[in-house]
Amino acid sequence: MREHSANDPLHGVTLEKLLTELVEHHGWDGLADRVPVRCFQFDPSIKSSLTFLRKTPWARTKVEALYVELKRA
Repeated sequence: MREHSANDPLHGVTLEKLLTELVEHHGWDGLADRVPVRCFQFDPSIKSSLTFLRKTPWARTKVEALYVELKRA
């Protein structure tokens, strides 16, 4: 189990930290281009995006995949 978590790029990363890093790297417009959801397109904020992503598994999965891609690059 310990080895699996060491290989998991999401292990120990909060959703807020993940989202903040993506916004810093891509900006809100870039994030909205990659994951086209209203909370990224219109009056975006970390708080509203976290609320949406916690309630919407498919969007959270896309954002997490984008983060993993960013970390591997």
